[in-house]
Amino acid sequence: MKKTLLAIAVAVLVGTVPAAHAQWVVIDPTNLVQNIMTAARALEQINNQIRQLQNEAQMLTNQAKNLTSLDFSALNELRSALSATNQLLQQAQGLAFNLSQMETEFARLYPNAYTASTSGNQMSTDARTRWHNSLEALRTATQVQSQAVQNFASDEQTLTDLVNRSQSAVGALQATQATNQLLALQSRQAIQAQQLQITQDRATALEQARQIAVQERAREVSRRFQGDGTPYTPATVNYYNP
Repeated sequence: MKKTLLAIAVAVLVGTVPAAHAQWVVIDPTNLVQNIMTAARALEQINNQIRQLQNEAQMLTNQAKNLTSLDFSALNELRSALSATNQLLQQAQGLAFNLSQMETEFARLYPNAYTASTSGNQMSTDARTRWHNSLEALRTATQVQSQAVQNFASDEQTLTDLVNRSQSAVGALQATQATNQLLALQSRQAIQAQQLQITQDRATALEQARQIAVQERAREVSRRFQGDGTPYTPATVNYYNP
């Protein structure tokens, strides 16, 4: 640029040489060059300001993209799937999931030992209730399994949508929101796995407790047949407790 301006200055000097009949004009070449250099520096400052404004405009554009919110939410689908499994647990029959209520029922139905005052009919009734608890625990476990399988299809679609939106995110906010929803999906699946494990372990535990109670009942029946304590009174035949 400086070379160009100097060339312009020389051209100006040459162009200012008057004709023979014209009045001579005195021009200071040094002053002219200084003026041109000053103008060049001013032009360069203007160009720098323009570039700075362009950079600031680009920065604002990028900030706007980073603050753009994701127009997709999988929260309702995740909550719906989790609510469906929770509803199955709340509707479960048999031994209660409530801790205090469960402890009371368990102590009554699965005693360490039968007392002499417990009648044969009561033992038979308790045996049938234990069988019912084991059956309902197994039913709940299979229902939760079926619900988990149904959730797989919706989870696959939700995962696909979130990954696509994460990859096409225009800014940091959209990428963060998509990532958070992916983590929420992972957490929901972990909770579902825990629920499934709980129901399966519950069914196993109740069946083991039932078998132990059957052994204790058989021991008490045998003791009463031998005449120790309250004589054994045959109860109604229970086809549900072989």
